[in-house]
Amino acid sequence: MTTSRTPPVRQTHDLSGLLDHASHVLATRMAAAFTELGVTPRAYGVLFHALAAERTQIQLAELAGLDKTTMVVTVDELERTGLAERRPAEADRRARIVRVTEAGERAVERGTAIADRVHREVLDSLPPAERTVFVAALTRLVAGGGALADPVGGDRTVRRARRARG
Repeated sequence: MTTSRTPPVRQTHDLSGLLDHASHVLATRMAAAFTELGVTPRAYGVLFHALAAERTQIQLAELAGLDKTTMVVTVDELERTGLAERRPAEADRRARIVRVTEAGERAVERGTAIADRVHREVLDSLPPAERTVFVAALTRLVAGGGALADPVGGDRTVRRARRARG
């Protein structure tokens, strides 16, 4: 026989739930907005970081928060659409540099405008004074030394959710 029990009353806000929900909804808004460009936010993030400096696929995967398999699939897609190409790295011919093509540069420019628009729309839903406080507080939490700056190790692996950067 199952008995119904009342869960304990939380003593503080459920930050995990709030941040997970906000991240998920923002990711869906970003994905919907990026359909006008014809690339995913993930592909945009790879292009964005590849355009900023000469980087290997492994370096780009780390910056974009992607595993190796997802990175390979993403760069395959970027090559197929003519937005990027792989080149052997001069320092280590076994490593591949992802070079952004001219079409990719245009995609990064348009993608940055899309990402900025989505972020602005979200922030505009708050009163101006709250926007400033929200961004400052979130930045402080995730910046070096902040409580959410670095993952904590443990016995169980926590998979990182795919993120849309931009």
